[in-house]
Amino acid sequence: MKFGGLIFANLFRKKIRLMLTIGSFAVALFLFGVLAAVYEVFDVGPDLAVSDRLIVINRASIIQTLPVSFKERIEHLPGVKQVTFHRWFAGIYQDEKNFFPQYAIEVENRRQVFPEFVVPDGQWQVFAKDRQGAIVGAATAKRFGWKLGDRIPIRGTIFPGSWEFNLDGIYHGRHTEDDQSEFWFQWDYLNERLALQQRGQVDGIDLRIENRDDSVRIGKLIDAEFANSLAQTRTYTDKAIGASFVKQMGNVELLILSIGGVVFFTLLLVTGNTMAFAVRERTSEIAVLKAVGYSELFVLLLVLAESLVLAVVGGGLGLALAKLFTLRGDPTGGILPFFHLSPKAIFTGLAVALVVGAASGLLPAIFAMRLRVVDALRRV
Repeated sequence: MKFGGLIFANLFRKKIRLMLTIGSFAVALFLFGVLAAVYEVFDVGPDLAVSDRLIVINRASIIQTLPVSFKERIEHLPGVKQVTFHRWFAGIYQDEKNFFPQYAIEVENRRQVFPEFVVPDGQWQVFAKDRQGAIVGAATAKRFGWKLGDRIPIRGTIFPGSWEFNLDGIYHGRHTEDDQSEFWFQWDYLNERLALQQRGQVDGIDLRIENRDDSVRIGKLIDAEFANSLAQTRTYTDKAIGASFVKQMGNVELLILSIGGVVFFTLLLVTGNTMAFAVRERTSEIAVLKAVGYSELFVLLLVLAESLVLAVVGGGLGLALAKLFTLRGDPTGGILPFFHLSPKAIFTGLAVALVVGAASGLLPAIFAMRLRVVDALRRV
């Protein structure tokens, strides 16, 4: 019998045990895939942040506003390329559970400052002329079944009242990881409906700079410009402010690594125990293989190969299920800006499965390799 035939004959000896072991790998790798997708939201997002983009917020707190007039002063500073601004809206669509980010934006320079968000020119032109126009990310449009021309009612929270918008455009991200959940509408539409004392305020001013190496210098220049104003500023790079949001949520990396470590350690024990039993059951057969001339190395590789086959089949199944799960989109109802299992995470998962498979089969394989024919036959 060939080497491959021996492997599969041994694996299918106990079909229920085979299914349970493969199932253990599948469950563990499915969990790994979901955790990896969640981790990438917090890790990849900041890494993708454009390093030549800065955001200016109120020095006192991110919930404090800045005068919109700061935009013009920033535009005239050396090294600044384009400037835009936004204001957080936080309205409710139908139900409080239907969360998605909503921003009142400045139309003129938005696309130049955020080139990763792609809106067809025709749709953007319609939006720019429509005071009640809105543009939404493809993920949110798909989530609610919105299409161009729909009338979207939103109930204000920070800005009370009923607000209605015309869906003039749908944007897509240039990268899979780009946030496609946001909802934009014109800042002018918001500003003109506010009380006089609330007008002319923004939550953040976003800008692109000529040279990304000048980000620190320009950030200090901006903050110095408003050092003596009633609304002092603090300027961050996109990456820095993204990392600060992750920090506020705690050590996500440690939590995910801890859960994953426990899962794989448990899998290692379960699979190792399974392989140990499988080898003990075949003591006499291993002795016969050695008696008819098969080498100790052959026996070692045979047992290791069985363990690796279990790891590859079960791990591949689990990662495939995890990929299918992520294709359904964000399962949290808008909390995660994107939910994607990258090829890198899939290859990492397969590598971890192979390591666990090899480690769990190593001791039983060594036991089988060192088994003396006389001792084995004596146990029969």
